[in-house]
Amino acid sequence: MKRQLSTFTIRHSSLERYNSVRMSQQETIVMSVGGSLIVPDAIDTHFLSSLKDLIETETANGRRFIIIAGGGKTARRYQDAAAEVAPMENEDLDWLGLHATRLNGHLLLTIFRNLAHRVMVTNPDDVLDMPKDAQLIIAAGYRPGASTDLRAIQIAERVGAKKVINLSNIDYVYTADPKTNPDAEKIEDITWEEFRKLIPKEWGPGLNSPFDPVAAKEAQAKDIEVASLNGTKLISLKNYLDGKTFTGTRIHN
Repeated sequence: MKRQLSTFTIRHSSLERYNSVRMSQQETIVMSVGGSLIVPDAIDTHFLSSLKDLIETETANGRRFIIIAGGGKTARRYQDAAAEVAPMENEDLDWLGLHATRLNGHLLLTIFRNLAHRVMVTNPDDVLDMPKDAQLIIAAGYRPGASTDLRAIQIAERVGAKKVINLSNIDYVYTADPKTNPDAEKIEDITWEEFRKLIPKEWGPGLNSPFDPVAAKEAQAKDIEVASLNGTKLISLKNYLDGKTFTGTRIHN
């Protein structure tokens, strides 16, 4: 009986903690920043400076952010090098990708050192333990099996956010890869059901997709909207935050 009571108490406490964070972070903006923006080839200090200016301005105006860093080309370079030298399991490649996201995340943590909470989140559940007055929280990859897109959706679900911003280096989601298919058409608005027909069914390390298929399935199930924006044009992000017309793709139920 004591053991059952203890278990109930722990679960009840976790629920209280979840609800407390959920209510206190209703205005929290969850944003995934692709590694292609942080390190397109070399580290893009111009993008990082522009992002820093925007986030500092927005937090000064009362907004709060959770930023999840992607791995991008840094991840793929390590994955490609490892696979060239020795046979690799997907889990091995995933771990390399995860550590690339954490390196990029630590870079963000460093440039935002005067604003961000000093502990980087990897396990989405840990966002519940972050200080309620933290204006900026940096997060990165957690464990193999999915990309940081999924972690963004999971974090959004935990803090009660119904929208996630996905920053990449393209203006829109397209019906096909516009780099290889001249007939690819831009998409401004699409449902999760239709979007999931356009992307691969399964996740794999280094997958090139506008949004992780595992994350897309989770977002649909949790009724979370994703706005896919071009992070090299931060005016689109500013417009989206302000409820204005923006350049990008809205994905929703």
